[in-house]
Amino acid sequence: MSRAGYVIGDTVVLKSGLSRSAGDERTCRIVGILPADHGEAQYRVRVGNETYERRIVQSDIDAAETAAPAPERMSSETRRPEPWLKPLTTRADR
Repeated sequence: MSRAGYVIGDTVVLKSGLSRSAGDERTCRIVGILPADHGEAQYRVRVGNETYERRIVQSDIDAAETAAPAPERMSSETRRPEPWLKPLTTRADR
């Protein structure tokens, strides 16, 4: 059974499939969490030294080959990410 979700900075292994051959680099780092697509978690990932990011869904991750997260990282999963704009800290001079 796979984990409920991953956090930014986790390293995951992608399943090999039709679009990826077994010889391709399959290890990637999660750089962003996207809204769920039909109930399935989505992530932005960067593979190796590529200069672009890819969008993957939870089912693209090979949970058997992905290392388990450190226990201190798991507790941060339950926290909601903070918005980049905090309206209570923004002031408008009049």
